Amino acid sequence: MLDDLDDIHPLFAGAPSTTEFKKLRKRIVRYTREAIEQYGMIERDARWLVCLSGGKDSYTLLAVLYELKWRGLLPVDLLACNLDQGQPGFPSTVLPEFLEKMGVPHRIEYQDTYSVVVDKVPQGRTYCALCSRLRRGNLYRIAREEGCSAVVLGHHRDDILETFFMNLFHGGRLATMPPKLVNEEGDLFVYRPLAHVAEADCEKFATAMNYPIIPCDLCGSQDGLQRQQVKQILDQWEKNSPGRRQVMFRALMNARPSHLLDPKLFDFAGLTRDPGAFDENAAQLPKLR
Repeated sequence: MLDDLDDIHPLFAGAPSTTEFKKLRKRIVRYTREAIEQYGMIERDARWLVCLSGGKDSYTLLAVLYELKWRGLLPVDLLACNLDQGQPGFPSTVLPEFLEKMGVPHRIEYQDTYSVVVDKVPQGRTYCALCSRLRRGNLYRIAREEGCSAVVLGHHRDDILETFFMNLFHGGRLATMPPKLVNEEGDLFVYRPLAHVAEADCEKFATAMNYPIIPCDLCGSQDGLQRQQVKQILDQWEKNSPGRRQVMFRALMNARPSHLLDPKLFDFAGLTRDPGAFDENAAQLPKLR
């Protein structure tokens, strides 16, 4: 790893020197590089808008992308961006000061989407859907203004699993957050380089680095969210059978359309049989003696 202090990007200053942390960091870098290569995210000399919320996941994303750049494995330009959505009590100076101190090129955008969400969403309903749409629209606009070809998000393996089960339980479809997609307008990529990284690893990394975590008090403060319920189910499964999350995640990478029920994915009606393919003699079982 980057053990020579003179070569470490400021984002890694003060990194623990323990073997455990080095293994954690190496694992996160390996999984991130794996996702970037597997899903074809690199366009040489492109510019990425790296979305920074102030949570553990986005800090981990920013740090690992800079490490990959330092290693010469990510030939793209990075611009960190925080969208200040006008939430009451949001510590608006934390991220600008952090990014300035780290020497990370960035843009801080203020858009009061909080007031819109509170005004439009009926009392007792969750804010997530509208909040997400408004945030995404602003990030697309910023990416275009900054000449970026991709909006890069900090969703990790567990976010992807939770979304899959939310769609399964509540949406009646098999779908989740893809690691790479094109926006509806067709002009921007959306990347999730942490797609293979566990949430627990993001938390351990950001905590060990002592990054200034900012909690989400808009959605995170609401009780009874469907995502929280799904997360509790997955936590219990993982507790009963350690490694269950990773097995389920591998299943998302190993889909078999012919063994599901969607005729749009597999031509069941077009299946044919060949009566002559069966060799009765070859199929006979040996007689019992």
